[in-house]
Amino acid sequence: MLNSSNETIKNGILLEFAKTIELFELSPLEARVFTILYMEAQPLTLDELSEALGKSKTSMSNSVRSLVDLNLVKRVWKKGVRKDLYQANSQLFKHFMNSYLKKWLDATSDRKDALLEIKGQIEQITTDERNRDLEKRLLQIMQFHKQLEEFFYEASQIKKDDYRG
Repeated sequence: MLNSSNETIKNGILLEFAKTIELFELSPLEARVFTILYMEAQPLTLDELSEALGKSKTSMSNSVRSLVDLNLVKRVWKKGVRKDLYQANSQLFKHFMNSYLKKWLDATSDRKDALLEIKGQIEQITTDERNRDLEKRLLQIMQFHKQLEEFFYEASQIKKDDYRG
């Protein structure tokens, strides 16, 4: 009975954690693979992941490859084991937050550049033809993006001069 209760609790944790991980734009399967690897004390093979999730080895291979590319999972070596073993990156919070802060910095920077181009278009219009309210809103939106960018730099502790977004 204790094993059944523990298994139920473990499945609940896996399900809820996988839902959280999905928020970081991973597919449901990638999130479940990551969650199982994170929860297990030892590295797992593709066969073990396939059995645990009831999915094909090919699906596991594709999901693990994606997670390795994102540096969320790493391939590890274990003496006497011929199959590839995979383990979740243990620096979970730091990795996810740095990854997303960089992504948000990139997106904010792109939007800021696009808004600067629009501002340039406005400056090409003669003074008499300009829509002052529209221009004022654009400046407010640009200020908002500047504040976002500063927040993301501060939160990520990336130096503005070192960033090449």
